Amino acid sequence: MALASAKTGLILAMTASLLTSPISARAQDEGQWRVGIATVGELKHPNGFERFDYVNPNAPKGGTLRMSTAGTYDTLNPLLAKGEVATGLALVFDTLMKSSEEELSASYGLLAEGVSFPADISKATFRLRKEAKFADGQPVTPEDVIFSFEKAKDLSPQLATYYTHVIKAEKTGEREITFSFDEKNNRELPQIVGQILVVPKHWWEANGPDGKPRDISRGTLEPVMGSGPYKIASVAPGSTITYERRDDYWGKDINVNVGMNNFKTVSYSFFADQDVEFQAFKSGTVDFRQEASSSRWVTGYDFPAAQDGRVKKEELPNIYRSVGIMQAFVPNQRREKFQNPDLRKALNYAFDFEDLNKTLAYGQFQRINSFFMGSDLASSGLPQGRELEILQELKDQIPPEVFTTEYKNPVAGDPAKLRDNLREAVRLMKAAGYELRGSQMVNVQTGKQLDMEFLIDSAGMERTILPFVQNLKKIGINATIRTVDASQYTNRLRSFDFDVTVKLWATSPNPGNEQADYWGSSAADRQGSNNLAGIKNPAVDALVRKVIFAPNRDEQVASAHALDRVLLANNYVVPQFYRGEMFAAYWNTIVRPADLPYYGIGFPEAWWSASAAK
Repeated sequence: MALASAKTGLILAMTASLLTSPISARAQDEGQWRVGIATVGELKHPNGFERFDYVNPNAPKGGTLRMSTAGTYDTLNPLLAKGEVATGLALVFDTLMKSSEEELSASYGLLAEGVSFPADISKATFRLRKEAKFADGQPVTPEDVIFSFEKAKDLSPQLATYYTHVIKAEKTGEREITFSFDEKNNRELPQIVGQILVVPKHWWEANGPDGKPRDISRGTLEPVMGSGPYKIASVAPGSTITYERRDDYWGKDINVNVGMNNFKTVSYSFFADQDVEFQAFKSGTVDFRQEASSSRWVTGYDFPAAQDGRVKKEELPNIYRSVGIMQAFVPNQRREKFQNPDLRKALNYAFDFEDLNKTLAYGQFQRINSFFMGSDLASSGLPQGRELEILQELKDQIPPEVFTTEYKNPVAGDPAKLRDNLREAVRLMKAAGYELRGSQMVNVQTGKQLDMEFLIDSAGMERTILPFVQNLKKIGINATIRTVDASQYTNRLRSFDFDVTVKLWATSPNPGNEQADYWGSSAADRQGSNNLAGIKNPAVDALVRKVIFAPNRDEQVASAHALDRVLLANNYVVPQFYRGEMFAAYWNTIVRPADLPYYGIGFPEAWWSASAAK
């Protein structure tokens, strides 16, 4: 889930022309079959379009793409929310619709050749392509789609929330599946069910190579089968995984795949240490790197290959044009000590962003001041117009400063300003029931020192957090950092077993059901949800619903602004930093399209191997 100006009026815009295949009487009653869905503006491409504009239709096929990733993996089951799923599995599976990186929020038929739904959007019907097949030659059927949907809801708490308003999937034709919704006029629902990852029911219900029945509710290291352009060629658990392009891929010539899936093999190597991972890139054993460290981006690319042009560096804004970002330290309100908003606000005063930005990021970041940073959903100034009306409806349930004070983060950057901020933090701690006794910040009632542990999964993050920890210690808080391996980190986040962690939330220009998973009360106690902060606030719940069911774009933006203000005013997180560009470095062994899509970089699908071009 990814911004530019959108046309007024949030609508589901579809191609006006019909698909060339016959349309049943029942489908005509429901509405036209459409080849794509756009939830913001109108579809760019008409029925029968040849390809996406940014791809090279003559891109050479062949060669290898060598990738790296942090962490490990211990399962190849794509639906199970347990264990560490291998990176790259999306190459193996197709979805009903395929997202367009050229448009703000649009998708076109992949497994499905068309979609239809009534005016009230109470359901949506997808019609599968006749030619769609799994790797074993078996056709993709409605039963496969229904099986995939039901198992996704059963096995993934996050997907269960995402599909919470999709109450039923049923076969309604030889190649048709209808999804029924428990709410009407939710413009996002046809889009999100179109992104369901489809797995083969017959494969999962058969016996494996060991003669025993497969079990989709458990992890597996058996190479799984899908209908996508690649198959799993080799598996070395926790170390590497290699995917190989299928020459018999059913969809290689359809319009959404022209110029795509060009590498013969795609491999991923897994690293526990980020410095070692970077050394692998420098040595030429990894082809592409998205750099997460600003200091390394400025100082670390002075090796010969980067100097002589064999490694190219680019700062690409594309993907950030379509997402609103909140990256933050997240206090866990399931811990009683973090339930007081004054205490949470005090933490923000102890975070010296300006010094960190200067010393570690070379001034390349800006401070995040919105839960939708970088998008038109971000609030600013004081509420006005429709946004103000929405907030006034909840006046008794939200902090009064929402109406009177523009949200601003504390500013430090020099010793004097930091001392002032720490004094304010101490004052807020006193309001929260704590006081300094000697060198310790203690609970007035219990006399116990306040302690908090930052849970992370990368030693590289420690240098970002350490100055914050040191500032907290200056005001008597016993703050520590705990770095754990990827598996333990994932499990502890899923079970909300942490004091403070770091989280990035990304919101598309068409915010919807994911907002309930991010901030909703129902997600706070559901393990595996993205509500890491443990927010339970009726006003937030009401605003989330207003965002989801906004009847037009103006109402949606006003509702998102209102939600943003209430989340900020409650100090649920300590905002970190933002840069609206992606740092990308890659060797001349791979080639990118001349013109990248406006809202993405087409990687790796639309890139190709330099060796294959020779």
